[in-house]
Amino acid sequence: SPFIALIEEVGVQEQEATKIWYSLDENIYHYDEGKRVEMVALPSMDYQITTLIDFNSPVLGTQHAGLKTIKDFKVEIAPCRTFCFLHELETLLEHDLIKGGDINNAIVVVDKPVTDEEMTRLAKVFKRDRIEVKSEGYLNNLELRFPNEPARHKLLDVVGDLALIGYPIKARIIANRPGHSSNVEFAKKIKQYIKKNKHVKGVPIYDPTAPAVYNLEQIEKTLPHRHPFLFVDKVVELTDTYIVGIKNVTFNEWFFPGHFPGNPVMPGVLQIEALAQTGGILCINSMPEGDYNTYFLKIDNCKFKQMVRPGDTMVMKLEFTGPIRRGICEMRGTVYVGGKVATEADLVAQVVRRPQP
Repeated sequence: SPFIALIEEVGVQEQEATKIWYSLDENIYHYDEGKRVEMVALPSMDYQITTLIDFNSPVLGTQHAGLKTIKDFKVEIAPCRTFCFLHELETLLEHDLIKGGDINNAIVVVDKPVTDEEMTRLAKVFKRDRIEVKSEGYLNNLELRFPNEPARHKLLDVVGDLALIGYPIKARIIANRPGHSSNVEFAKKIKQYIKKNKHVKGVPIYDPTAPAVYNLEQIEKTLPHRHPFLFVDKVVELTDTYIVGIKNVTFNEWFFPGHFPGNPVMPGVLQIEALAQTGGILCINSMPEGDYNTYFLKIDNCKFKQMVRPGDTMVMKLEFTGPIRRGICEMRGTVYVGGKVATEADLVAQVVRRPQP
């Protein structure tokens, strides 16, 4: 493909940022009964596409093509040319279209008998001395680059049209009789789904039976907080970039009798405190060995989206939003309850060595 050749000629440069993929959590369908189009996006660990075409033609009947990894696109898909039937070509010519078309960069399927007069006219349009029809039914003795080149080109179209989603996705796409208009409608459905559900992406999956990464004793060795102001029961995930902590909210909490009588709701400021304590463990875990304290410097973009009540389990996830500089940690914190966002905020904390007694 000339486009790929030009990109390779100038080269690509990796950005110093993590590429975010959107993984679908459920099937997304698109039907068009009039065009007999069926398309579905299935949850998958990778981006894979399968296309099927059927034009009910003795020359171009049923074909399918598949792309298991985008790395194969350059060799397996990019070279595949567009195609049309001869009767469609004649209509396009009558409307003074396809001026950039050529019988070498497009496949013309001859699906009906062609007169000598028509062949002469086509030769004149394409500025050729002579045009022939191959026995297999392709104009000008064209050699296909792949036996299923038309199906592969339809797959190429799907790749390009789904790029309109605006997000790199991980999904298995199955497209039966796809076309540009259907592809675009399908892309709109996927984009709408992502916009509606992207706030729940990255929701930690909490398994109460799984062993803790940090139990309560380890948390108390890390943080200076103690009952009744310790709001992290355990840590279930901890990496260099994020942490997931758990706080089980019970009716026995000291603040519920006054907040509020007969309507117990966990104060939002204490939810932020729970996030801060969890984030403190993340920050301290990233420091050299030693004893540290963390102190709040800033809270920003804080939103309380649903109430936290007795019996709820707060799943608290904090992620670094940048590298630690001079002990300053910037984090994005989210409290999930029942798989939904309850509270979210941007936190900035400073890590300092704990004074020795």
